[in-house]
Amino acid sequence: MGSPKAPVQLVVYASASCPHCAHWWTTELPQVRKTFIDTGKVRLVFREFLTPPEAFAAAGFILSRRIPGKYFEVLTTVFQKQADIYRTEQLYEGLAAIGKQYGLTDEQFKATMSDAAALKAVNERNAKAIDDGVESTPTFYVNGAPIVGDIGFAALSKAFATAAKG
Repeated sequence: MGSPKAPVQLVVYASASCPHCAHWWTTELPQVRKTFIDTGKVRLVFREFLTPPEAFAAAGFILSRRIPGKYFEVLTTVFQKQADIYRTEQLYEGLAAIGKQYGLTDEQFKATMSDAAALKAVNERNAKAIDDGVESTPTFYVNGAPIVGDIGFAALSKAFATAAKG
């Protein structure tokens, strides 16, 4: 997300099933995006990571990839609806409703959820994250340096400024 030529790169490892990730994505990212990403100062590189319930996280990522050109839009919807989906305990049905919102028929959603190649790809991306040393979500790196602790807008702004200076 953002310009490949941006001087600062924010790498975010997150899980579609992680409430902390959903909170950051829906509360902090909009301001980060408006101030830094959309202005060409920062490029966000998103990396998928599976946390419990892993099947829900994987399904959320597979669904997000299924809608052409709308990965981040669908993922945002998953994060926005995550708490309600958990409250109802209807994980599959909650994702099916999101699929329907983006134009998938019931048959298309079922095919998406049973796509063995897509599941293998998610698991491979997760294994790569584990190999990279990621242990929890959300995990952040700014120009390769880990951000530990506060990941709010002010802390990220400071990290971006430091990274931009070299």
